[in-house]
Order: sequence, then C-alpha cells, then structure tokens
Amino acid sequence: MSDNDLPDIPFPGRDTLITAVDKALSAGDVHAITAALRDTMCRLIRDPVVQLPECVHEPIQDHYARRELYRSPAHGYSIVAMTWGPGQGTPLHDHCGLWCVEGVWDGELEITQYELLETSGERRRFIPAGGMRAGPGSAGSLIPPHEYHTIRNASDDRVAISLHIYKGPMDCCCTYLPEKADWYRRVDAVLSLDRTA
Repeated sequence: MSDNDLPDIPFPGRDTLITAVDKALSAGDVHAITAALRDTMCRLIRDPVVQLPECVHEPIQDHYARRELYRSPAHGYSIVAMTWGPGQGTPLHDHCGLWCVEGVWDGELEITQYELLETSGERRRFIPAGGMRAGPGSAGSLIPPHEYHTIRNASDDRVAISLHIYKGPMDCCCTYLPEKADWYRRVDAVLSLDRTA
C-alpha cells in the first residue's frame, strides 16, 4: 500500500484517536510508549466520542477480520480493528519484531502468551506462559522478543472487537503450527486486510 492509498475512513472521534496516539508516541522509549498507549487505549475505549466505523461490527464467516483504519504518514504506525466471530482465533504467532498495543473494544477475548524455549531450524519449542480473558476497556502490549501469543473469541454467540496499534504496518508474521509435545513448525504468513466498506 502506498502513501496515496492510505486508508481514510471517517468515523466519530477519529481525530481524537489519532491525536491521542500521536501524543503517546512522544513518551520516550518503547516501554514508555506502549505504557502510554495502553493508558490511552483504555481511556478511548470508554470515551463515547470515539465510535468505530460500522464495518468493524460485521464479522466475516470464515476468518477474523482485519480492517486498517489509519496509517500514520508522519510516524509510520498502523491502527487495525479486528472483528472476531464466535470461536474465531489465531494460531500461535509473532509480530515479526513490531511492538503492538491491543485493546478489547467489545466482547471478550482469550489471550495466551508463549515463551520461546528452543530453536532448531524451522522448528521452535514453546510453552504457555500465562493467559487471560480480556473484556471491554482492557488493553495490553507486546514488545519483542516477548511477542508470541494466540488470541481467540471464546464466546459461542457473541462477536468481539479489538483495536491494535502497531509500530508499523503488519503485513506479515510467522505462525507456529503444533507438531509433537512443545514443538512447533515455523511458517511465514502474509496478512491481508479486509474491506472497510
């Protein structure tokens, strides 16, 4: 996507969201930035001024939806809304070295973090390193090398919506497919964006 193709999706509170993210980026190092963004995200989720676009409330039947709402031409970050139909989730994956702040806008998500123990060629050995159920108004961050995780909407009948702010566009990542015991096979994945209109 070129700068000329940057998404320009109007929604109530869009400028409030972008201004708040821009301000958080001046907090200092990556830990200070992600902490400021977590606080900002929690506040904005509860702020009735910011209302995500209608398309974000529409799940896609065969996969969770990724809709980029904004990409900063000045700072390079990307804001992506994800829509999780009942039972939809990700495989174990990384963020290819990008930090990210993720907040639950609506519904509930189950997040499991993993610790990388060993590497052997394209194989990796992981163990679960904690998990949580996150509801509306909660936010967390992933800072490499602690970026391995899964996300899943555990509900059988409710849609969940999350908002993700990435250091830059996340067009690819690595997924890790289970093999035997704690071993997984690394697979490069290209990530696509779903339509916003």
